[in-house]
Amino acid sequence: MIKIGVIGAGHLGKIHIRLLKDIQEFEFVGFFDNDSKNAEQIADEFDITAFSSATELIAKCDAIDVVTPTESHFEYAKLALENNLHLFIEKPITATIQEAKELLKISANKQCKIQVGHVERFNTAFTAIKDQCNNPMFIEAHRLAEFNARGTDVPVVHDLMIHDIDIVLKIVNSKVKQINASGVSIISDTPDIANARIEFENGCVANLTASRISFKNMRKTRVFQNDAYIAIDFLEKKAELIKMKDVADSNDPFALIIDPGKGKRKKQIQFESPKTEENNAIKDELTSFYAAIKNDTATIVSIQDATAALDVAEQIAQQIN
Repeated sequence: MIKIGVIGAGHLGKIHIRLLKDIQEFEFVGFFDNDSKNAEQIADEFDITAFSSATELIAKCDAIDVVTPTESHFEYAKLALENNLHLFIEKPITATIQEAKELLKISANKQCKIQVGHVERFNTAFTAIKDQCNNPMFIEAHRLAEFNARGTDVPVVHDLMIHDIDIVLKIVNSKVKQINASGVSIISDTPDIANARIEFENGCVANLTASRISFKNMRKTRVFQNDAYIAIDFLEKKAELIKMKDVADSNDPFALIIDPGKGKRKKQIQFESPKTEENNAIKDELTSFYAAIKNDTATIVSIQDATAALDVAEQIAQQIN
């Protein structure tokens, strides 16, 4: 059994606590929250131990789950790594790229497993289709959310768009060449709407839009590549693949055939809708964290992945500012 504790018992922290108590492979030790009143309520609600300090909790654990506001991620992650604990940390990994790079240095000589909570990697719409994303050349993503005061401590780029940044960096096998971005603050003190155009060295272009003041929620990504179009709906957990393949004349009266002319071979359009099953993506990412520790394998979302996503997010934020 791996003894694990949670630091931070806000909205998301409560979800992590509930799920970790249900994952039998973990032994849930307890939690720490710097709001003593909230800590007392959570301890009573879940019948768990509230520790008086993060240091006291860490001393009892093999692994720690940091679910605090972003500004304190670095402080608690550093403390966990210096005590040689395995670390799960919510996204974005830290408040600044300098802090993320410092964690990279600290972790370099450690045997600790580190996983970052880019939860869309575990969305079944993505897992069902990701292997079909082969050398995409244009990507368009829209992530729109109704306003919620929770999360406005960081710009919308770090709160919402960073999910799509991580997905794009995962499926585009190339370095970032250039970034152009714009955004505006409407309600909060940081940008609430943002658009970014990311150009890669291999010619791929990603156009990302994020808003946290929309009238409806949307999380859709479209991927265009040679002879294929991929649609991913992260909110509805659905995926669609439209492929074109070379064909000779078809006797099928229902076949969708395109004749591009100029002596080129005809193309047949094929539609595929990969099966997706309902899942709890947060529970899946926590379970995968356990598996990485137990089997001594790489975590699915590494500290390097999260640092790269934060680096791009900061470049976008700097462009907007």
